Amino acid sequence: MDSSIKEEIPVHEEFILCCGVETQVLKCGPWTNLFNEQRANRPKLLIFIITDSDAQAVKDIYGLQGQVEHKLAFLRTHVPKEMKLVVIGHSVGCYISLEILRLAPELPIIRSFLLFPTIERISESPNGRIATPLLCWLRYGLYVLGYLLLKPWPEKIKSLVLRIALQMMNLQSEFSVLNILEPFCLANAAYLGAQEMMKLVERDNKTIRTHLSKLTFYYGTIDRWCPIKYYEDIKKDFPEGDIRLCEKNLPHAFILHFSREMADMIADWLKGDLSKI
Repeated sequence: MDSSIKEEIPVHEEFILCCGVETQVLKCGPWTNLFNEQRANRPKLLIFIITDSDAQAVKDIYGLQGQVEHKLAFLRTHVPKEMKLVVIGHSVGCYISLEILRLAPELPIIRSFLLFPTIERISESPNGRIATPLLCWLRYGLYVLGYLLLKPWPEKIKSLVLRIALQMMNLQSEFSVLNILEPFCLANAAYLGAQEMMKLVERDNKTIRTHLSKLTFYYGTIDRWCPIKYYEDIKKDFPEGDIRLCEKNLPHAFILHFSREMADMIADWLKGDLSKI
């Protein structure tokens, strides 16, 4: 994509109340409220990226099923019903994407990209075998340790630590990431991770088969959360599906250093669908 075009696209941060919790939304483009825009001025397509009716409180909002319901509530409440959707999921976001297709078939989703999909046997993966005992058995110890170490830190210290960490990884953040060092945030992440280890066991073949024509799977060759065997297995079960294996050795956490390469690939894959709108 042309860098000059990239610079012209505004990106802004917004916080909304969804399912009883404050929800951060990053918006790309000139539209701030799709409902207030004249129909002729609305975008023809909305790309919904998951890295998540009535917006009433969801039980267990920080659990896996609560996260699915949270994303569904956002789409039903904050997106016009006739707006065509492209859903992009990464990692466990791919499971959430499949759940959206299963639970809300009325949504006008024309395409869904599942990037490095952790949708099955996550606890059996190389990283899962390490994460499972930490998140499922030792989680409460991590809570106490995180609280004792991080709670007393003043905001300036947290900001300095994050800035140094981002510089060491050669990363930049356009928005505040200070809350990742809050004990409450870390505890919720560990709680969600424990549920993922326990619940993401069997692949949802029924939903995949029902929506196969909309789905593009993209598996990594060096992914320790989703080894190549999982790619080979799903390729065998769905030989007619659009199931791809990365040829660029991109890591599972591609967002850290290879987000531009992934964005270019997805934009290229979407050209055929966009030409039909």
